[in-house]
Amino acid sequence: MNLSHHSPFVMPTASNRSMKFRGFWMRSLLIGMTGWLIAAAAVTASDQVAEADTPSFRRDVMPVFFRAGCNAGSCHGAASGKDGFMLSLFGYDPKGDYHRTVNEMVGRRVNTAIPEQSLLLLKSTGDVTHTGGKLFDEDSEYYQTLYRWIAAGAPDDSDSVPETVEVILSKQRFLFEEKGAKDRLRVGAVANDGSKRLVTSLARFHSNNESVATIDDNGNVTAVGPGDTYVFARYSRFTIGAEVIVLPPAEGFQWPDPPATNYIDELVFDRLQKLRITPSELCDDETFLRRVTLDLAGRTPTVEEYEAFVNGDRDRTAKIDELLADDEFADLWTALWAEQLRIVGGNYAPAATHVKAAMSFYEWIRKQMRSGRPLNEFVEEMVVASGSNLTNGPANLYTMMVHGPRFEPKAFAADFSQVFLGVQIQCAECHNHPFDRWTQDDYYSFVSFFAGMKRKPGVEPRERRIFYDTSTPPMKHVVDQRPMPARVLGGIEPVSSDGDPRKELARWLTSPDNEMFSRNIANRIWAQLLGTGIVEPVDDIRVSNPPVNGPLLDALSKRLVESGFDLRTLVRDICNSRVYQLSIQPNASNYGDTRQFSHAHLRRLRADVLLDSVATATGMNASFPGFANGTRAINYFPIVGGDTGGPNYGTPFFKTFGRSSRATVCACETNTQPTLSQTLHLAVGETVQKRLWAGGEIKKLVASKDTPEQILDELFVRALSRQPTQDEIAALVEAVGESKNDPSVYEDIFWGLFNSTEFSFNH
Repeated sequence: MNLSHHSPFVMPTASNRSMKFRGFWMRSLLIGMTGWLIAAAAVTASDQVAEADTPSFRRDVMPVFFRAGCNAGSCHGAASGKDGFMLSLFGYDPKGDYHRTVNEMVGRRVNTAIPEQSLLLLKSTGDVTHTGGKLFDEDSEYYQTLYRWIAAGAPDDSDSVPETVEVILSKQRFLFEEKGAKDRLRVGAVANDGSKRLVTSLARFHSNNESVATIDDNGNVTAVGPGDTYVFARYSRFTIGAEVIVLPPAEGFQWPDPPATNYIDELVFDRLQKLRITPSELCDDETFLRRVTLDLAGRTPTVEEYEAFVNGDRDRTAKIDELLADDEFADLWTALWAEQLRIVGGNYAPAATHVKAAMSFYEWIRKQMRSGRPLNEFVEEMVVASGSNLTNGPANLYTMMVHGPRFEPKAFAADFSQVFLGVQIQCAECHNHPFDRWTQDDYYSFVSFFAGMKRKPGVEPRERRIFYDTSTPPMKHVVDQRPMPARVLGGIEPVSSDGDPRKELARWLTSPDNEMFSRNIANRIWAQLLGTGIVEPVDDIRVSNPPVNGPLLDALSKRLVESGFDLRTLVRDICNSRVYQLSIQPNASNYGDTRQFSHAHLRRLRADVLLDSVATATGMNASFPGFANGTRAINYFPIVGGDTGGPNYGTPFFKTFGRSSRATVCACETNTQPTLSQTLHLAVGETVQKRLWAGGEIKKLVASKDTPEQILDELFVRALSRQPTQDEIAALVEAVGESKNDPSVYEDIFWGLFNSTEFSFNH
């Protein structure tokens, strides 16, 4: 079926293509298209007029290949094809697909003299042995499209064939009251000439979670079990999704109407109410103090901080403000950025990542974090930076993120997009992205922003000077070797520049109108404080990996922009929300919830935060080679070199507890999964053992307290930021017995607290 009509909406002109205008245009188009889809879907077979025009290879035949799975990676779209016939994956190379289909085996795959004898038809209907089996019947629209095209002489398209520029769904959300309920999703396509058509029968569908809802080949959605998920339709190069919510039984559910502190609570609680999930109660003050100190200072609270808060006014908002104003907050975020930007030091040649260069970059980041510089300005300065890697810290963006003697534009562009946009475009290097909207054109145009980046030796062996060579031509498309001028992701026209396109890239990237940037940063901040992103993984934002709460991510992104990209403002909002302060203790309603933030979750401490927490509790800092005494673990960056050229973690503790080696920008480089080695290290390793007696802290404590109960109280506060329970006190006092003045007994108890699960997790 091909229902083509002229759209009342027109594409924006080249002179007015701002992201804000495009957003308005698409919202208007969505309203119009939704009504059109409903109307188009009501057309019956008897109402349809037979299409007299010859089918188009790109517009009609290739969609059949896609729908039937012919150009999928498991079939002829594989790198080497299948059974001697190769198609480009999901149709990224129409010209090549036409040649291989029509001209590679003349008269066999396509027989224009006797169309029904074409292998393309015989294999699809199962009349000739086909590894992929039977795909469709002779009376199907797919067979008829291919037959009519072959009978017309299998023509190639002219350059004027309309190109699909957007895909629209008939519904954005399905809400099912019970299991087994059904509805249908319809798909419409808009072309660049303004025409549109219903393409439900040519799209492919899938569900993100079939335990909640399924979707069949015709777009029929069926509720399977309570929960939320997305169903997706893919047509051409576009994937688009609709949310599905299947409600649990209403019997016995009563919304408790918890108070909302701010917009975060309102949006999370709105979603929980729809899903009939009751949020947990607030955590107690001791838990809150430990949680917020770990999250904002990167360590556990000191005894003095504990007493000031618990024995004071217990003002949570004031405590949050206090921590945000401290340099430790800035240092923690310096460490997080340094990890993402792969800051390492080295003493090997070439000296692109020398220790001095790494320190220059690190100290520049710390200065920005401590001064509260807006995050968009912070990123913009790095993007356009040039000059010496030793004296101009931000220029090291072009040395640290691509380690080694040469600058590789493709590798850097992929890392750049992943860090600053949360988008993994590297899949589009060899073919159009299979799960997102990015094409090879998008990929090579984006890489062209960095094609001219060069590094040359400076006046001393450790120095490299970073500059943009304006004489460098843009990247060439891998398929047809076309020059691909620099173009932002999602852009229509190449950027204009004075030879260095990075200025336009920086302007677009950090613009308040660029939601990809603000949503990525907001999502990463949320993940740092809640333990999981609204989009997870945080560096894999794509259409087919939607946010678990889209309105929440939109609101956080908007707040970040409205605050002038102020990190502390957004962190303050999150930490003051009731959602952040919920207890880890689940209830009967939210026990199985892992996505909707209805209760806090156990979070294994990062390696550097765990080590700094041990140091805080014992009063003995770690020491790292090449760094000043007293350097905190979060302020240490790896040094590479030596015989292997590999990372030197500074202490085995970092490697054991999964600190990022900074080999890639992937968020997965930081591993917080517990292991047996970690248990053994805390039990018998030197990290805890040497701190139990070093400095005489336990001896001083025993000498300063009158009773075992007082000593035990302080040990618990130091390690766990809480008072021991009555049962714990009774059992430990009995264990101490007559040895109440023996420091070694309390060292054993302190050791036990460090080896508890409670110490190693934020909760």
